[in-house]
Amino acid sequence: MDEPRIETQRLLLRTPQPEDASEVQRLAGDFRIADVTSSIPHPYPPELAQRWIERCAEEWASGAAANFIITEADSGKLVGCMALKDISRGEAEVGYWIGVPYWSRGYASEACNALVDFAFRHLRLRRLHASHLARNPQSGRVLFKAGFRHLGLGHAACGSQGKVEPVELYEQVSGE
Repeated sequence: MDEPRIETQRLLLRTPQPEDASEVQRLAGDFRIADVTSSIPHPYPPELAQRWIERCAEEWASGAAANFIITEADSGKLVGCMALKDISRGEAEVGYWIGVPYWSRGYASEACNALVDFAFRHLRLRRLHASHLARNPQSGRVLFKAGFRHLGLGHAACGSQGKVEPVELYEQVSGE
């Protein structure tokens, strides 16, 4: 299957490329990103971005995930990442982060809406699920705007230390 590409009014979601590694490392390396995500370590070593990009291509080829770099359509600047992870049995987990310099611009909501449409229309998935740290309500607003419904509270091991934190759980079913 061809590499995915999603265009919105202000953004382009495209597959990660090797030349994206330094900017991914710079943006994801900000402690404020690691602090509100469950899987991004801090510090974020430079080689980790390159390994992630290599894994993205493998996961797309195997049908396991669809990972995207989010860029501004007009400038081409990398602003974050968004993914459909663990694609199986007609469902996937949505995950994302936006670099701190791009917070509060509506990019996460715009990208998430486009990703949901891609998941249901192009990949023909039946269900999407997502979660966010309970102390990061902004992420919940992104999911709500994209049509997800809140399921309740759960707990997950987060970060490199595996600290258990409360997480808010969401889902969206195709056709709802």
